[in-house]
Amino acid sequence: MARLALIAALSSMTMLVSGCMVGPNYTRPPVAQPLQFKSGATATSGPPVQADWWRLYGDADLDQLIATAQASNQTLQQAVARVDQARALALVAGSFLYPTITADPHYSRTTYSENRRGTLNGNRAQRRVTLNDFLIPIDLSYELDVWGRVRRSFESARAQAAATAADLGVVRLVIETDVALFYYSLRSLDAQVQILSDTVVAYREQVRLLSVQFRAGLVSPIVVSQAEAQLETTLAQQREAQRARADLEHALAIVCGQAAPLFAVAPNPLHEASPPEVPAGLPSELLTRRPDVAEAEQNVVAANAQVGVATANFFPRFTLTATAGLQSVDIASLFTWQSRAASIMPSVSIPIFEGGRLKAQLEATRAAYRETVAGYVNQVLVAYGDVEDALTDLRATSDEVQNLRRAVTASREYLRLANVLYKQGLVDYLIVIDAERTLLANEVSLAQMVNLQMAASIRLIKALGGGWNPAEVTASKVARPE
Repeated sequence: MARLALIAALSSMTMLVSGCMVGPNYTRPPVAQPLQFKSGATATSGPPVQADWWRLYGDADLDQLIATAQASNQTLQQAVARVDQARALALVAGSFLYPTITADPHYSRTTYSENRRGTLNGNRAQRRVTLNDFLIPIDLSYELDVWGRVRRSFESARAQAAATAADLGVVRLVIETDVALFYYSLRSLDAQVQILSDTVVAYREQVRLLSVQFRAGLVSPIVVSQAEAQLETTLAQQREAQRARADLEHALAIVCGQAAPLFAVAPNPLHEASPPEVPAGLPSELLTRRPDVAEAEQNVVAANAQVGVATANFFPRFTLTATAGLQSVDIASLFTWQSRAASIMPSVSIPIFEGGRLKAQLEATRAAYRETVAGYVNQVLVAYGDVEDALTDLRATSDEVQNLRRAVTASREYLRLANVLYKQGLVDYLIVIDAERTLLANEVSLAQMVNLQMAASIRLIKALGGGWNPAEVTASKVARPE
């Protein structure tokens, strides 16, 4: 037992002093870093977005929906399970840094035939013999990681676990922003339904009054027909908006992890809303703020470590195998000093000829590394483009909202004047119908544009990485097992 402890100590010491690791050490691939975003040069400073970024919108209903999605969304649960799996596999890879020690106590009782050959003269033994064998062995097996093959494998596994944790951040951010986008789209449709419903009520009354005037001979039948056609068209628009809202509510139920027949969001028309100001920051900050960029970089780290593993395969592999324990034919003497037994067998495996397999594996891992580098650089470029798009959309929709608000004000004045002039007999009723259509179209367009403005704000937060915490990836770098 003392010898076994000595072997284990020597093995651990060998692992600690074997600092040589073949293969390249990781360095972040170079990528262009603009000084600022061209679409938001005046909004580059400010505090970073917090983890609960949706609270910037000050909407309790949105807070509740996102909390429900975080707790119940099944895609998010799958991502969490993938993180747990990757971290466990990283621990498996790290376990090979240490010796494998097993115990296999067993007992055997063997009766030999009288007709067997004797062990000394080769003649028949002439006597039946029964032997007991009590054995308590402890076996040790350990690969001396001289070239860093095991450590590079563990490095790769840790990077894969970190990439999986970053992917969880991607999934969580997508779910949170989808809930917000669906929610504000629902509220926009609520506003459109309300506008159309109020308009339908007004048009019904208008058709009734015109029908009375027609029977009194005050208006022509064409006026009544035009009013009826306008009413039916508006009713069709109302039903379409109601249908779209129902479908969107069903989609929101799935994102929140709820059954669509049991899920409902109370109507809450979105007529006037202003998104919170979100500082875009600097382009270089995206390298740490976006989980998809972090995931792509960890994939590069893992592929780089695999190059080291493939390189280490060209070198000899040293293995230490040892056994120590107790053996006796009698249970009474099993735990005495005389029953000790031990063996040690170091070995080395040297690759001599493998038909070019090792070289091909190294080339394959180098090619995989170049692929992940290209993927990382492309993801950074995508991140820059996403932020530029979101900034452009937010600025454009904000201007369009202001234009449409002025258009609605002008349309109301247009309709008021048209009614006055029609009652005075100065214009045809077609002018009134045109004014009504113009007002309705502008009111619906304004409700839609307010939603697009809120959506552009949410997409900007998503493009900036939301409230994702890079510490999630750092925490996922699994430590060596105890």
